[in-house]
Amino acid sequence: MTSTADRPAGRVPTGAGAPVAPAPAAPPAAQDPPSSLGPDWVLGPDGMRHRRGARVLLLDDEGRLLLARGHDTDQPARSWWFTVGGGIEPGESDRDAAVREVLEETGLRLDPADLQGPVWTRSAIFDFYRERCRQDEVFYLARITGPQAAVPLTREGWTEIEHDVVDEMRWWTLPELRQVTIEVFPASLPDLLEPLLDGWDGQTRHLGEATE
Repeated sequence: MTSTADRPAGRVPTGAGAPVAPAPAAPPAAQDPPSSLGPDWVLGPDGMRHRRGARVLLLDDEGRLLLARGHDTDQPARSWWFTVGGGIEPGESDRDAAVREVLEETGLRLDPADLQGPVWTRSAIFDFYRERCRQDEVFYLARITGPQAAVPLTREGWTEIEHDVVDEMRWWTLPELRQVTIEVFPASLPDLLEPLLDGWDGQTRHLGEATE
């Protein structure tokens, strides 16, 4: 058996006694590219950004519905009306998310016990901020009455994106809402909301998937 000392200088040993070369380092795990929508939007296997969301059908003591009007910075000529709400944070319940979103977007304080529902669920697929997105949503019904209804709406809790793309907030009666000429989401909102004005029947209605 040839000892290490007997090997010619500079010769690399081969065969069974040769040292094993270290395995090449594994490439770093792929990371989702950052999204301008925010960290709560996760890239799914379908290639779309995804999150869960909680929305609120907020009615005042006159039966008017609060909606926001917004636009996409990439499509400034297009705008639409939509319900109050947003993403559900990790570890947060759907109800707590709904209450938090109402406070942040309007300044109005609700208690989770004030919410009825979820009255609807749906999945919305849309393009926003140059991204293809899917949001799985639950909708709650809530009413504000008396002094609470007189509280002015504020923008103090708005995010930077909301300041960029939300143009106004307004209370709507159903007859007024039926006359709106721009898009309203969810589609057919006046018809969906009308049965709820006299109270929720306790059944959650599944609206399916909508491409907006």
